[in-house]
Amino acid sequence: MASLPRNFPRWFYDLVVQIALIRPGPIVGKMTHPYLRRRQGKEEVTYPHPLLEEALKRTLGVPLFQEQLLRMAMVVANFTGAEAEELRRAVGMRRSWERMKNLEGKLRAGMTTNGIDHKTQNNIIEHISAFALYGFPESHSASFALIAYASAYFKVKYLAAFTCAILNNQPMGYYSPSSLVKDAQRHGLRVKPIDVQISDWACAVEHEEDASLSLRLGLGYAKGLRRQVADAITESRLMSGPFLSVEDLALRVPMLNRKELTLLARIGALNNLQGVEHRRDALWQAERAGKLEGPLLRQNSEFLNEESNVRPLQQMSISVRLTADYSGTGLTIGKHPMAYRRAVLSRQHVLSSDALLHGHDGEYVKIAGLVIDRRRPVRPRGSYSFLWKMRTE
Repeated sequence: MASLPRNFPRWFYDLVVQIALIRPGPIVGKMTHPYLRRRQGKEEVTYPHPLLEEALKRTLGVPLFQEQLLRMAMVVANFTGAEAEELRRAVGMRRSWERMKNLEGKLRAGMTTNGIDHKTQNNIIEHISAFALYGFPESHSASFALIAYASAYFKVKYLAAFTCAILNNQPMGYYSPSSLVKDAQRHGLRVKPIDVQISDWACAVEHEEDASLSLRLGLGYAKGLRRQVADAITESRLMSGPFLSVEDLALRVPMLNRKELTLLARIGALNNLQGVEHRRDALWQAERAGKLEGPLLRQNSEFLNEESNVRPLQQMSISVRLTADYSGTGLTIGKHPMAYRRAVLSRQHVLSSDALLHGHDGEYVKIAGLVIDRRRPVRPRGSYSFLWKMRTE
């Protein structure tokens, strides 16, 4: 993503190249930056040898794909089709570095026959050897590019449907549902909470009165709610209409146990039921639903039925509500959590994303954000942790 402004793709094939650029092969072979400089007109397009111009012209003289490397071997080292296939298998195997060393002698012999000097031979061998670590076929890159282009198109043109589909097919990709929802909101999509009066198991697109589209979170995002219970809730709504109260919900969906009912109350899914003022009120009623009332509960019921707006329980604080959202659904549709810390962070001279735009080159800054993805790849000498992406509000 960071290299897109430097590559500035205009045509589909530019995306194919973009996918291949940020791969271990081109990076180890020191091909990524030369291509970007040539793409921007900051470096002259050259070729390791005149014989390679035809094979490397589409990528500005920089080898990026396995197919190009095979063509290079056939052109400069007189490899046969069978030898090129052997090279292809070598660059596609885990322990291909050893096989590449065995093929190096053939490559050098062929290049010597064609009058290629030793320095140029070393340059060509370096390019080919880099792909022994991780070569990327052009066909694979084209497939990735098509997915990236189609995804971007749907996201721009059909944001509600695209986000809904992605959320309904989790887990997938690098981004968590929380990150996807926040990104969609930043692009103007209205996201609505889980609601037992409306939500089905899956997320759904809703039509608003102003002809815009919004996204309704599905019951499937309530962590701990069984699928058969969610189906029973939606079936009861279809058969008998909306639920009248928390107690009505508990009576009409008897398989809904206390733990699940409490979960729905905690994440705000019961807030649109009659007589529910806020989440803690819903929690109180969830505990009372289906029980025989003793003197204390009966007194509270009479109190609630009075015309007074006073309630015995206070609303959840922001921090408690955020905790309930993330523990109960894995996301929040409210403000980004960092927004609630911004005032404190500002006093500590911690910058927001927008403030970074006004910084000076080389200036040391402090930022804070939420880690949205972690990677822990295993290496021969142990494993490493990467904080893959971070987002501030």
